[in-house]
Amino acid sequence: MKYYELKAVVKYLKEFNYIKKARRVEDNTVELLFNSSNSIFFNMRRGDSFIYKRDSSHPLKSYQAPFDRLLHSLVSASKILDIELFQNDRIIRFILAPKSSYKAQKIALQFEFTGKHTNIILIDSREIVIEALRHIDSNSSFRVIRPSIKLEPIPLFSGRIDKDREIDNIESYLTQNYIQYEEKRLKELKRQKLLNLSKKQEKLKEALANLTDSDSLIEDSKRYQNLANIILANLHKIKPYDRKLKTCDFNGDEISIKLPKNIVPNRMSEYFFNLSKRAKAKAKNIHIEKENLTTKIEFYSNMYYAIESAKTTQELELLMPKRAKSERKKAKIRESELFWIDDYKVLIGRNSKENQALLKLAKANDIWMHIKDIPSSHLIIKTDKQNLPDSVIKKAGKLCVDFSLKGAGDYRVDYCKRKFVKIQEGSNVEYSKYKSIIVRKE
Repeated sequence: MKYYELKAVVKYLKEFNYIKKARRVEDNTVELLFNSSNSIFFNMRRGDSFIYKRDSSHPLKSYQAPFDRLLHSLVSASKILDIELFQNDRIIRFILAPKSSYKAQKIALQFEFTGKHTNIILIDSREIVIEALRHIDSNSSFRVIRPSIKLEPIPLFSGRIDKDREIDNIESYLTQNYIQYEEKRLKELKRQKLLNLSKKQEKLKEALANLTDSDSLIEDSKRYQNLANIILANLHKIKPYDRKLKTCDFNGDEISIKLPKNIVPNRMSEYFFNLSKRAKAKAKNIHIEKENLTTKIEFYSNMYYAIESAKTTQELELLMPKRAKSERKKAKIRESELFWIDDYKVLIGRNSKENQALLKLAKANDIWMHIKDIPSSHLIIKTDKQNLPDSVIKKAGKLCVDFSLKGAGDYRVDYCKRKFVKIQEGSNVEYSKYKSIIVRKE
């Protein structure tokens, strides 16, 4: 941000004398809530930091790093003693009196808008770092930023500072910052997520196109059975090192059969009989596999439509949330699509087979969810025996509707504990002791 922008922000913030809540809402963004209608957000992304204003809302992700715990304990419910542009540079420094201090303790909360070294730092009265959003060691900069290390001053800014420029309405300016940021990010996130989804759809469509038809599989089954019988009739001719069997079939025509490796001669007929059984079984169930692939494609089509229709980045993150690689690895699951809502694991069946698998996987106190009187995905919220917040139920209900249907309207979504769901046939169920919510799909 430019100096004149920060100057206008500091002048505006001087109207407040209390910070009600401080928390990180995104990886690089901290929210300061001054009262019920005034939340200011500091996006401290390297090289592209800025401040914006919007209504406060529950963050999609909970942050529990040391920085976040100290930000909450020292800054939330703190009294603002002063706010300044520190050293007349691009640094906003809050001087605060934390609520938890026994004595008249003072700390500083410092937002540094300094290009690639942009940072948020908590500092004590002796200029010792308490904690920081980003730790910086001596290999990266002359200015080490780590807990218990004295904070060295930043060299004076050598660029042009436009001190005389004014902003008429800073609240409107900060709100506009958010609108522009949201529009740009929404467009980019949609592009990324729709691209990933298209790849999944193409993969499923390819698998569907490559499915062998039932008649071909029946023919394969008969052919393998015939080869097995020929091998059985000519078993005495096969040597352990033979790779082909040249003989005559039952019509007297010459035939050459390629023999499998690493199988003893007296097991070779069994090998081809098994191939015949598998082809026959696959022919019998090919319609099920086709239905599974078709319904998965439809599921991702609904998801694609929901993402395309999303109007905010928060809505997008709910539809296709990001998780750390290590967490994704641990939580990988094949029986469903995996989501996270406020750190609760949510599983959604993409077809009837997966709906059945989810019912078997779910524990007694997990929450089961389904659209009332309409064929839809089954949804399971893993509770670990905890009581779920209403916000999680509402967001999960939205997912259930968005990924099951395209049509707009009001839908009733029933939910109950898994132990009150009784499987009837396939993924058809009866359930009791349930509650309902209404989900509106625009």
